Amino acid sequence: MAREKAVAIVGATGAVGREFLSVIDKLDFPVKNIRLLASARSAGSRVPFRGENLVVEELTEKSFQGIDIALYSAGSSITKKYAHATNEAGAVIVDNSSAYRMTDGVPLVIPEINPEDAKSHTGIIANPNCSTIIMLMAVYPVMQKFPVKRIIASTYQAASGAGWAAMEELKNSTRAVLSGEDFTPELMPYPYGFNLFSHNTDIDESGYSEEERKMIRESKKILHNEKIKISATCIRVPILRAHSEAINIEFSGERPSVAECRELISAFPGVQLIDDREQNHFPMPIEASENYNCLVGRIRHDVSNDSAVELFVAGDQLLKGAALNAVQIAALL
Repeated sequence: MAREKAVAIVGATGAVGREFLSVIDKLDFPVKNIRLLASARSAGSRVPFRGENLVVEELTEKSFQGIDIALYSAGSSITKKYAHATNEAGAVIVDNSSAYRMTDGVPLVIPEINPEDAKSHTGIIANPNCSTIIMLMAVYPVMQKFPVKRIIASTYQAASGAGWAAMEELKNSTRAVLSGEDFTPELMPYPYGFNLFSHNTDIDESGYSEEERKMIRESKKILHNEKIKISATCIRVPILRAHSEAINIEFSGERPSVAECRELISAFPGVQLIDDREQNHFPMPIEASENYNCLVGRIRHDVSNDSAVELFVAGDQLLKGAALNAVQIAALL
């Protein structure tokens, strides 16, 4: 039986913060006690957990005394501000932000793919970007046996990726369209209801958004493969929860058969094969929402490239794309 841990949740009142508690409960993670931390504005509020109402405390540099593991999901600036104090108190950080993902010496971990990397931490383990996790959960089962040369991903990203406020803005924007009313977005750059737009992160001189660059850089770090070619196009879609991705995988040698892909994907932990051609039933965000597995299907040979396979994946951004993956990392500790 694992020794019970004292856990702090930073950003406890946010969308991912609340999912941390749900995942800890469902996975029966061995907790001695949980400390909920958030801004002064949220301090004093109560959050239910295992029959109790836990009181949210204001986050300060003194919040981490007696804490073993700190689960962070409050943005890069908060992580950078409090990381030193957290480590000084003796706690290991599992961080959901991008603050240290690409920092040398900070492991970037998907437990089903590179759990050994977690052992090399020096106080911080980074949780990858949600789109990166979902893509690699679909690709890695096959690439373990068949080396991959190139990955091209097109994402269909839900409002949940930007938190509760974005989910509410999608609802309000949709209501406005259905009512024939004007709607002025506050969080997103464009009206969200019945609309698609490029992921709302900065575009650099290459023409790639920050989200797309994250998928490229983080995948190479996780896979320990700087030679693999990756390209991504990230799009916001009017879906409340769960990201989807269309992925083209080009192999450097022999291309696997569809049957081999299905077999490898079916056997991989954290992945569920949804590939029913007769019923036209394939991964959907509505079925991926609140599901701990990433759903993979639409597996077929690319008719334009004898070395490539196409597939489609849907995964819950708040779970495997964030809270679930972070708690799984904590379990490695």
